Amino acid sequence: MTEDFDLDRFDSRRSTVYGNRGMVSTSQPLAAQAGVSILQNGGNAFDAAVATAAALNVVEPTSTGLGGDVFALYRTADGEVGAMRSCGGAPADATIENVRGALEDTDSETLEGYYPESRGYAVDSASSADELGMPFLGPHAVTVPGTARGWETTVQELGRLTLGDVLEPAIEYATEGFPVSPVISYYWEGAKDLFTDENAREAYLFDGDTPDAGETVTLPQLGESMRTIAEDGADAFYEGEIADAIVEEIQSAGGFLTHEDLASFEPEFVDPVSTTYNGAEVWELPPNNQGLVALEALNIAEEIGAGDHPYDSPERVHAFAEAMKLAFVDGHHYITDPEFEEIPPLASKSYARERARGIGETPIQDPEVGVPNANAEDADTVLLTVGDEDGNLVSYINSRFAGFGSGLVAGETGIALQNRGASFSLDSSHPNSLEPGKRPFHTLVPAIAKFDADDWAAFGVMGGYMQPQGHVQVISNIVDYGMTPQAALDAPRWRYRESGSLGVEDRLSQLPKLARMGHDVDVLTPVMFGGAQLVRYRDGTLAGATEPRKDGNAIGY
Repeated sequence: MTEDFDLDRFDSRRSTVYGNRGMVSTSQPLAAQAGVSILQNGGNAFDAAVATAAALNVVEPTSTGLGGDVFALYRTADGEVGAMRSCGGAPADATIENVRGALEDTDSETLEGYYPESRGYAVDSASSADELGMPFLGPHAVTVPGTARGWETTVQELGRLTLGDVLEPAIEYATEGFPVSPVISYYWEGAKDLFTDENAREAYLFDGDTPDAGETVTLPQLGESMRTIAEDGADAFYEGEIADAIVEEIQSAGGFLTHEDLASFEPEFVDPVSTTYNGAEVWELPPNNQGLVALEALNIAEEIGAGDHPYDSPERVHAFAEAMKLAFVDGHHYITDPEFEEIPPLASKSYARERARGIGETPIQDPEVGVPNANAEDADTVLLTVGDEDGNLVSYINSRFAGFGSGLVAGETGIALQNRGASFSLDSSHPNSLEPGKRPFHTLVPAIAKFDADDWAAFGVMGGYMQPQGHVQVISNIVDYGMTPQAALDAPRWRYRESGSLGVEDRLSQLPKLARMGHDVDVLTPVMFGGAQLVRYRDGTLAGATEPRKDGNAIGY
């Protein structure tokens, strides 16, 4: 029977986990164990990151999968900070005009499926595709998946083992079975209505239903696809039978993805962007990801002395939230694929100095936050962090954007295809407008922090627009208030919402005072505040912390 999903009823107490050889922190215990097993069998942090991500594809399919993208931010044993971005763009034929035309030719029942009411769409009242924006579900929301090639590149360029080695735990879970954990069971049940496609129902429903917490299930189709990739490499995904199934699925539903779109995809290693905050240095992914939002917010917060306020004071939350608002306004307007648009220096101290002048004792009213019609605010995914005894640290993200993605599963592969293209705009004047080959605005931001010469951390906080807000809060908790890794993740959170409200956990103190200051305070459930993971390497000792609002744990040895 599905457990009552109320995280506030759990009285568990966690402490920071320590180890000398290896550490994995993620949102599902079986996935964390998969990563640790790779470390114990001679792999390094990069091998373990891929193994953990692949296991999450199986044991947490509600949040991630091979049909999505993958990103990494890392610190190597010799102190190099680097980043990998493995996300595809829009198909070559996916112009605004072609998508508009396809939507106009789509029957009303199918169109309603593309724009779910649960996401705030009202198809009946919209006069055009422009008014609705990009579809949230269906074939036009699918961009070229980057996961398989990203996994392969991570292992080949940075790991010690083979792709086949690191995929073995995930294959075993998929084919031999695994018990579903409570939070994942809850989200799986919520996605049941998404599975209107027969391929999706066959792959992810069991006798027509979703699994209860504790129920053991298998995902044999997904396991077989992973085995094919393990044996033949990522080429099997982008040029082989799996590619055939993906193209057939998309085109039969009226989409534009082709074999050429898949075959031409390659991951890229990019230079991270960084800033300093009260003595710590923080690295994020550059555009098309929203890492600049976190960096700008940290710069503004430092400029106005947000971390100087007592932790339990309303002034602290007010100052950080106002810094966040301004960073969102800039990031959500400017951030897109840098190959298509020039982006201002949002991470610079001088830029933050100018923006900070707009912050006062009362809240900024109605800032334009959010990418129009993107529905990215509450998207969910997975983050994992890994450290090894040599000092390698990895923050690794694998995502389909929103839950099971577009609702489409490619043939009999068990691979659910992402809906990241929903973040595009059909307004040609918007920086994030749809163009062939263009990568959409990405919420996903792994991060690395350096607190001292031999004191580093890989971290991140998942959950749509919660991600940069979570980064700011975790960094401040550690730097300004001296919290341990687990305490920094346990602390009650706040988040600024597109609606203009300030979402808070009810454990946050001084709620009435925040309201009297002029904030529209909205108490939200714990699941609305993201999924954080952190591994710290400090003077040769590894420390791990995990999100208390998820199923996972940190495992060290």
